[in-house]
Amino acid sequence: MMDSVTAGTFVGAGSFRCERCDYTLTLEGSDLLSECPGCGNRTFVRASMFSTERIGTDGAGARLLRPAPADHDEQLAKARDEIEQAGEYLCYEEGAELHTVALTREWTRIGRSLAADLRFDDPTVSRRHALIVRQPDGVRLLDDRSLNGVFVNGARVDGQTLNDGDEIIVGRYRLSFVSMHDDADSASPLTRTPTPAHSFG
Repeated sequence: MMDSVTAGTFVGAGSFRCERCDYTLTLEGSDLLSECPGCGNRTFVRASMFSTERIGTDGAGARLLRPAPADHDEQLAKARDEIEQAGEYLCYEEGAELHTVALTREWTRIGRSLAADLRFDDPTVSRRHALIVRQPDGVRLLDDRSLNGVFVNGARVDGQTLNDGDEIIVGRYRLSFVSMHDDADSASPLTRTPTPAHSFG
């Protein structure tokens, strides 16, 4: 039987599987092992770097994560109430604070790199993790060769067009895609200018 390791320790490069929900984290170099993004557990065992274990698969064989927390809809509604202008947004919670980021560029880079447009300084997030691409026919999420993958509504994806309310998982972060439209505004997403990024306490 494999020895357990706990969150908060330096474990070196490799993959580590949550003992409670089978979520697999892949770390680089001397990254610190964080709590499980899937269930918050702190105990892991070493896993194969090529492991595909999660909580299961969908009918097409795509890997699945645990569903959103019970208060997800409440947090999403709170974010919508605070948005004052039509546009596309990413909303996520960190600590007790809800952050809302306006998607104003054609490309938005998500990752741990200092060059990322939306930066998460966390070992579960790759330096180049994901890309959000805004096009006239919609907004698309792309996996930017991340180690831990990108998930939409619990299923791992390489690329997917986003719909209002979709949940995105990047490392330990759960984000919601929000698309707000004025009834009288028939312009394409790229012609609207959302408000700058801000956060709500």
